Amino acid sequence: MPNDSVLSNIKGRLATIEAKPQAIAIDVARSAIIVVDMQNDFGADGGMFHRAGIDISMIRRAVAPTARALTAARASRIPVIYLKMAFRPDLSDAGPLDSPNHARHLLLGAGTAVRAPNGSASRVLIRDTWNTDILSELAPKPQDIVLYKHRFSGFFQTDLDAILASLNIKYLIVTGCTTSICVELTTRIALAGLRRQQAGLRDSQSWRLMRSIERTSQ
Repeated sequence: MPNDSVLSNIKGRLATIEAKPQAIAIDVARSAIIVVDMQNDFGADGGMFHRAGIDISMIRRAVAPTARALTAARASRIPVIYLKMAFRPDLSDAGPLDSPNHARHLLLGAGTAVRAPNGSASRVLIRDTWNTDILSELAPKPQDIVLYKHRFSGFFQTDLDAILASLNIKYLIVTGCTTSICVELTTRIALAGLRRQQAGLRDSQSWRLMRSIERTSQ
């Protein structure tokens, strides 16, 4: 797993990334960087994790390395794709009431009406609210792509695969939170099911595994 600094060493359109267990050669012209769930609900005071008493310090430590990686990616014209975990206001896309996805997120307050730090009305894990906005330090640029997802995988019932195909992307550089759930599942599906290669940025991911959430995409 390479350090975030590798992106600053890209020369031309080809790059060799020092990684474990072996170096990875990528074609920058066919690469994209995916930022998984770096949003207020997971990494900001007042967000879902913080309100639930979950330590967000590991996610906060990933913010600065992620910002550096995104700056380098944009400078190299690598497409930046953000994935945001969020549900429709009626939670109709969260799955059946007794499904692990629905039940576990309800335990963490999904759908609950709250006040954002600026005093505006918001709701936990609901689309188009402060809670599901990308962290301000990592705010998307106009050319970036932002997609909602409603499962741990970024590919489940989203346009991610179609977008990657339209951009002729073969190599994925992945950052975000948490490594052991959403980042891992998204990268595993990309590798096993979609035959794309990826590298995870070591300093730009959070490894915290919440005991209250089962490792399932359903």
